[in-house]
Amino acid sequence: MIGFIGVGTMGEPMCRNLARKSGAIVLATDRNAEPLQRLAADGVKTASLDEIVASCRTIFLSLPGGKEVEEVCLGPGGLVAKVTMGYTIVDTSTAPVSLARRLFAEFEGKASAFADSPIARTRQAAIDGTLSIMVGGTTETFARIEPLLRHLASEVTHCGEAGAGQAVKILNNMVLFQTVVGLAEALCIARANGIDGKILFETLTKGSADSFGLRNHGMKAMLPGVFPARAFSTDYALKDLSYAIQMAEEHGVPALGADVARELMERAKELGFNKEYWPVLIKAIEDGTKK
Repeated sequence: MIGFIGVGTMGEPMCRNLARKSGAIVLATDRNAEPLQRLAADGVKTASLDEIVASCRTIFLSLPGGKEVEEVCLGPGGLVAKVTMGYTIVDTSTAPVSLARRLFAEFEGKASAFADSPIARTRQAAIDGTLSIMVGGTTETFARIEPLLRHLASEVTHCGEAGAGQAVKILNNMVLFQTVVGLAEALCIARANGIDGKILFETLTKGSADSFGLRNHGMKAMLPGVFPARAFSTDYALKDLSYAIQMAEEHGVPALGADVARELMERAKELGFNKEYWPVLIKAIEDGTKK
């Protein structure tokens, strides 16, 4: 049996793919009953945390951020207090590097394994099983969990020791955020100069400015102005960006581009777009243009 804690925007389709492809019985828990009810159609059984620990030696986490991961693992009655020898905890959440390293040490002290395995790409990729997963942990643990991760992702990379998966994922997002800032600025400048945004973006795909961010966040969100609430929100993007800036500050590395992205996201949040899909940061630029 496999346990799955947290079946939200990304966790639900990931849990579904595990249930459909792994051949194992999957037990899942979440504070929201609705995704658990939907997952029941795929054979996923709703269970409590205690029931998952009692039945599953491999447990996946898909939680909003470091605060929730810390609570589930290190809080009163958390996983660290419950597990014994032979458990493997696979954290697909995005959380601070320092927390991943602490959890590795805590679980290793209980003779259990821990791998930070944050995910990248979109909700549609989670549905299709084509995520990119970056893994931090021992070679032995990676070899053991890689077949399961392959049910969720088309790209699975062992990035190094504990914390390395989180570091690479956080920097992946930092680069993406800065790319989208550039796209938002280009789109606003083009429109202000009477250039059709669709022509701009389609032409950029044919040149050196082409990117995943352009084809997805630019063309599918910013160009049509569609920023759904049930997606990776401005709040979540700010959380991930704060982790990147924290990593930079801890080692005295200037992160000026990341600071600009944070400023625009915070402005978008002030404008009331904190729950919308994060490329809505373009609204912060548009708002400034009006002044």
